[in-house]
Amino acid sequence: MRGPRFLIVILAVTLALGGCMRRSEPQYVMIDPATGQQVAVMPQQPAPMMQPSMPQGPRERGLFGQIARRAPPMQAQAQLVQAPQVIQVPRNYAAPPVGGPYAPAPPYGYAAAPANYQPAYTLDAGDRLRIIVFGQDGISNSYIVDAGGNVTLPLVGTIPARGYNTQQLAQAVAERLRHGYVREPKVTVEVEAYRPFFILGEVTNPGQYPYVPNMTVETAVAVAGGFGPRASKSKVKLTRNLPGQQMRGDVPLSFQLSPGDTVVVGERWF
Repeated sequence: MRGPRFLIVILAVTLALGGCMRRSEPQYVMIDPATGQQVAVMPQQPAPMMQPSMPQGPRERGLFGQIARRAPPMQAQAQLVQAPQVIQVPRNYAAPPVGGPYAPAPPYGYAAAPANYQPAYTLDAGDRLRIIVFGQDGISNSYIVDAGGNVTLPLVGTIPARGYNTQQLAQAVAERLRHGYVREPKVTVEVEAYRPFFILGEVTNPGQYPYVPNMTVETAVAVAGGFGPRASKSKVKLTRNLPGQQMRGDVPLSFQLSPGDTVVVGERWF
C-alpha cells in the first residue's frame, strides 16, 4: 500500500511544481485574423547586456572556494604623441589689421621726383662755355654759343650746341675729334657764364642783364632798379624758350628764373 501512495504523492508534487512554473511565466496570446483562433506567442527575451571585456590575469581562488581572475597589474604604456609644429615669426612681423579701411599698395618700381627737381640745363645762344680737351692745349679754350646755337672749334669746325646739356656736347666734340684728329679724346664742358635774361615793362632800368644762379623774379626786378611808379606788383608775365617749344604765362614774384627768360612787368589799372 505504501508503494502506490508514495507514487501518488510524488505525482501530485510534480504537478504542483509544474503549475507553479507555468504560473511564473506569463502567457501571451494573439488572435489570428485568418482563422479567428487564439495563438500562443512566446515573449521576446531581451538581449543580454554586453559587459566590457577586461584583460584576464591568472586564475586564483577567492572566498568560499570560488575561482576568480586577478586583473593584470597596470602597466604604463608609451603613447606616441606628435610634437606641435613650431613656426618662427620674425621680430619685425606685424599682423595685418582686422577690418578696414585699407591703404592702397604703393606703386613699386616708380619713384616720385623731389619737389625741388630741376631738369638738366640746356645750352642756347649767349652761353659762354669752357671746353677742355686733355693733352690738346690748342683746342682747350672758352667758346660762346652763337645766334645759330653752334660752337666753332679748331680742327673740327662747327658743332651744334642748342638743346644739348654739357655732357651731350662733350660727347659730340669727342666724336668729332676721334675721326682722324685725336685717338682717345677726353673732353669736358663747363658753363663759364650763362646767357643773359631780359626784363621789360614797368621797371626803372629795363634791358638785358647777366643771369645769376637761383635768381627769382623779385631779384631780377631789383637788378633792373625796382618797380616803376605804375607797376603791377602782384605778378608778371614770363616767356621761356624750351627745346622745340615756348612757354608763356603769369608767374608770382617768387618764381625762379632760368637763363634766357624774358620778364615783362605790367602796368596796374588803379
